[in-house]
Amino acid sequence: MEAPRGPTLDGDQFDRLADYGEPEHAEAGRDLFRTGDTAYDFFLLRTATVDIVRDATAIEPERLIYQGGPGDFLGELNLLTGQHVYLTGRVVSAGTVVRIGPAQLRRALAEQVDIADVLLAAFRERREVIRDAAGNVLEVVGRPDAARTRDLRGYLTQMLLPHSWLDAASEAGQSLMRLAGLGVDELPAATVNGSTLRRATPGAVAEVLGLTYRDDGRPVDVVVVGAGPAGLAAAVYAASEGLATVLLDRTGLGGQAAKSARIENYLGFPAGVSGADLTRLAMVQALKFGVRMHAPCAVAGLDLSDDRRPAVLLADGVRIECRAVIAATGAHYRRLDVPGWAAFEEAGCIRYAATELDVRGYENQRVTVVGGANSAGQAALSLAAHGATVDLVIRGADLGAGMSSYLTDRIQAHARIRTHAGCVVGELGGDDTLDAVVLRRSERSDARQHTIESRALFCFIGADPVSGWLSQVAKDEHGFVLTDSAGPTLPFQTSAPRVFAVGDLRAGSTKRVATAVGEGASAVSSVHAVL
Repeated sequence: MEAPRGPTLDGDQFDRLADYGEPEHAEAGRDLFRTGDTAYDFFLLRTATVDIVRDATAIEPERLIYQGGPGDFLGELNLLTGQHVYLTGRVVSAGTVVRIGPAQLRRALAEQVDIADVLLAAFRERREVIRDAAGNVLEVVGRPDAARTRDLRGYLTQMLLPHSWLDAASEAGQSLMRLAGLGVDELPAATVNGSTLRRATPGAVAEVLGLTYRDDGRPVDVVVVGAGPAGLAAAVYAASEGLATVLLDRTGLGGQAAKSARIENYLGFPAGVSGADLTRLAMVQALKFGVRMHAPCAVAGLDLSDDRRPAVLLADGVRIECRAVIAATGAHYRRLDVPGWAAFEEAGCIRYAATELDVRGYENQRVTVVGGANSAGQAALSLAAHGATVDLVIRGADLGAGMSSYLTDRIQAHARIRTHAGCVVGELGGDDTLDAVVLRRSERSDARQHTIESRALFCFIGADPVSGWLSQVAKDEHGFVLTDSAGPTLPFQTSAPRVFAVGDLRAGSTKRVATAVGEGASAVSSVHAVL
């Protein structure tokens, strides 16, 4: 089938972009790039026609995804992400093409704003087409409620990776498991171009796809560690101002914000925006300016022995030397100290996000949300909007003490949400799955408790800083990183002169998306000053 063409270049834009590359003749039958290549170039098609195909598999023949003709161009988001090639570009009608390498393409994106707008819009649209038409290049099979399956699916969604999802209980899922020789204890599994990853993790999939960090010899000015709103903003501003920028995250993109169902108080989005959508927009923006992003990528520590060349040390032993580091690793959600918590978490009954994936399946079910801040309020409203009946549990007596008024007003007026103020979770009930939650009064430990039916528990009770890797910088008694505290320092500078901290990781930060974005952007000014 032929995919929609999407945004196109006009004649003037085509000719201006061609000046960044080299023309060459392409014979019919030649592959401009092949499935499995570690990288490929951008091509303008002057007179040639090229088919983009998904290679044949053991169970399916070769499939046409897209055909480009004269005046068109070839490429999609993996030109910018560095993901390994998963489709083949084959010349079907000989003619002239213009080859533009990665460095020159990024230069064109930076210098030609109108062309950049067309290419980025086309890359995103083509990625969506490919996700629908060639999702079986990467197939994931597993139990939908299992925590490991949700982690893997969440990562693939955050990174905009084309894939198809199969429930292990479905006919298609059972067929794939038989074909790959998979047992239930080997789920979730992923098949990538015919190879099978058992007990697949985001890290294993990223390595196969070429998304893990690899030293390509290019110098690095700034390493941003953490890809939540603060880290993404820092990376975008650093790269847009000419700094060679690497962005690393131990899980995926978006941090805690990516798990938010709806952000309504972020400037410029009067109708609200989901954390996932905000993350995707920021990702494309970062790629536009040449940020090299790698996730999952765990950072183990820093080497600060050279005052002018700090080095970021990865968990796998790789060392990234740079000129400055911006730490934006944020915080991780706390867990309740309740018997059976880990087992119910593994079974998928306890969740720390209310994304579309998380709330799906709880229509006409009763669920519990624990927490008194905005994230808990957003989760409760999202679940109720999807048809769930929600019990919102807060430790304090006043819902408005830690939550924005626009949320509390809606919660109090919503027929599907019941608030339990002054309560904590005392016990969890059920065998293989969660059936009930036992609540008790938070100010007393006596027998005043009651049980509510609950098929899932969504936990938003605060977070602890992810600062263990920053062993050489000053922190407060809770582990949050101190900034602007020792002598004449620059804004967001830590006790190490070329290390900066922003977002939820920083002591005294305001836990808001807009504030995190502002801190990430502002820290880049300090980086410029120290460089």
